[in-house]
Amino acid sequence: MSKVIKEISCIVGQYTNAQGQQKNRYQRIGSVIATRNGEMLKLDVIPLKEGGWDGWAYMNDPKPKEGLTVPQRQPVDFDDDIPDFN
Repeated sequence: MSKVIKEISCIVGQYTNAQGQQKNRYQRIGSVIATRNGEMLKLDVIPLKEGGWDGWAYMNDPKPKEGLTVPQRQPVDFDDDIPDFN
């Protein structure tokens, strides 16, 4: 089983936030994966950037996956009266 050990991202542009500050826009372009044969680089996309991509990328620890929590169900009370719809 392989495991993602690093996320690869690069700057693909800039934007202005609500406070008027210029910020970099990042895009995840791939991963470094640990396999039984050693570490491998998997590029998912080649970034498109005005002026062309310069080839530099950041290697960051993987972010925790969101949305994988199991929703909690409300307990069912079977002793409640069944409503009479007649």
